[in-house]
Amino acid sequence: MINNLEQGFFGIGIQNGKTPENLGVLWRSAQNMGASFIFTIGNRYAKQACDTHKATGAMPYFHYENFDEFYKNLPKGAQLVGVELDEKSKSLETFVHPRRCVYLLGAEDHGLSKAAIEKSHFLVKFKSTLSLNVSVAGSIVMYDRQLKLTF
Repeated sequence: MINNLEQGFFGIGIQNGKTPENLGVLWRSAQNMGASFIFTIGNRYAKQACDTHKATGAMPYFHYENFDEFYKNLPKGAQLVGVELDEKSKSLETFVHPRRCVYLLGAEDHGLSKAAIEKSHFLVKFKSTLSLNVSVAGSIVMYDRQLKLTF
């Protein structure tokens, strides 16, 4: 559980995302779930996502050319939480979200890079035998975080 009286923040982003639509859906969910910022690493598509909620005016967006650039710019005191189907991943159902963290999602077809998996402070997964759409997976993680807030 997270004590909401304590200071905290979170950001969420995609490494090597496939489509601008996935970023757009994640961005909208992030705005609705209280994210502080959103980001992308790498670039597999030519255009940015449509912004149906005008999230660009409400939430900072950062782009990093590669994982190393992203990792060097993690906010001070933030822990990196990779969302990945991996044998080392903890179950989201029992995961205690850090007060200050950055969630990193990989594309559906490739997942997170080896460097991202190795440098994540935590890896989480949820009950699913197959990979989920990246924006759906991110929305589930943010919803879980929101549910576990204590009052």
